[in-house]
Amino acid sequence: MQKKLRHLPPLNALRTFSVAGRLLNFRETAEELGVSQGAVAQQIKILEGHMGMPLFTRLPRGVALTLDGATYHKEIQRAFGIMREATDQLLESGKSLTISVTPTFATKLLIPNLPSLNAALPGIEIRTIATVSITDFDRDQVDIAVRETSPPFPANQEAKLLFNQDWILVGNPHLLNGLPRPLKPEIIQKLPLLHDSYQHWNAYLNTEARLPGPRFNQISLALDAALAGQGLAIASRSFVRSDLLAGRLIEAGQAGYETDTGYYLVRKKKRQPSRTIDAVWCWCLDTFSRR
Repeated sequence: MQKKLRHLPPLNALRTFSVAGRLLNFRETAEELGVSQGAVAQQIKILEGHMGMPLFTRLPRGVALTLDGATYHKEIQRAFGIMREATDQLLESGKSLTISVTPTFATKLLIPNLPSLNAALPGIEIRTIATVSITDFDRDQVDIAVRETSPPFPANQEAKLLFNQDWILVGNPHLLNGLPRPLKPEIIQKLPLLHDSYQHWNAYLNTEARLPGPRFNQISLALDAALAGQGLAIASRSFVRSDLLAGRLIEAGQAGYETDTGYYLVRKKKRQPSRTIDAVWCWCLDTFSRR
């Protein structure tokens, strides 16, 4: 065994090669690793000397992998992936998990259901990040994400549809008291309208004109204003289901159009997914699918 291990290249050289083969630029590799560009070149020289062959072709700008280098890099990347997964498995004993969701999904669906998650999976510590930014699972250290999006998805990601969006008009019972439902457009235009970043009211009324009414950057804020009786909002039924059942909001009609996006549960594909991630993944599917 010791003889075989002595034939392996230095781990630092392999790590440098892994990053350099991905970026194909020694300067950017140095920045990512936090070392000098000369240190990167030295580690690649050590590895090429160990292997007895060139792994990169030097270009005026950047580098390119040789045929042997490209084949070797693919396998080294796979090996580092296995090591990362093994490390994740070992560190899983803490049973902590980070889930990244959109702000509206967080306030209207995830947070109200956290007691159910804690009861179903006691001992799992959940860290929630509310953002609409695209998630880099490795860079952001995110285990599971919920995003409003549509296929296709990257080959290294697994995605499951939670629900498509059924857009409806909603308002406070006091605001809609005595008005026949579903509301007709001529009545709607006399009521205060609550806008979000989607510009649903322009689509509903088929106009590009700037419509009166307060504007919010999140659906959840427009819904809070609707709950307070400040106007009508357009929202996905999934986000207002509990408010409709409790009578805090009333459905005033269908929006009458569809969007090509739904809410998807997304995670990075792994050869051996963490048991904690699997448990929370299954809980999300059971709790939020087809709402």
